[in-house]
Amino acid sequence: MINTVALMGRLTYEPELKTTASGVSVLRFQIAVDRNYQRQGTERQADFIDCVAWRQTAEFVSRYFHKGSLIAVEGSIQTQNYTDKDGNNRKSVEVVANNVSFCGSKNDGAGAPAQAFEQPAPSYASAQSSDFEEIVDDEDDLPF
Repeated sequence: MINTVALMGRLTYEPELKTTASGVSVLRFQIAVDRNYQRQGTERQADFIDCVAWRQTAEFVSRYFHKGSLIAVEGSIQTQNYTDKDGNNRKSVEVVANNVSFCGSKNDGAGAPAQAFEQPAPSYASAQSSDFEEIVDDEDDLPF
């Protein structure tokens, strides 16, 4: 059986790390994921996906992600049936996050503290018109 989910979206609220009675770190969070399809003349729609992370993944999200941060989540879907306080049967659906990753630049959204994952920006040589040799298209010199 295959149960794999890959999502990218923004955190809808500030994540809060909690610990179970047995000392395991857990963090529940929600991400807003834009839908691919948008009817002409309407606003883009988003789905709000509930997620849960455990142990080191939970601690990582708590430390480096904040409300509005762009996040990629890889995990699996988990469902749970329960009865609410009024006696109605309900079902909850959430993504159990196995891996999470940074997306976009560190200035996107609320972002994490820059010093937490700052790396030097790559440097690229600039291309100026004087750096290139002009090519003359002369069909007589072609070998074919």
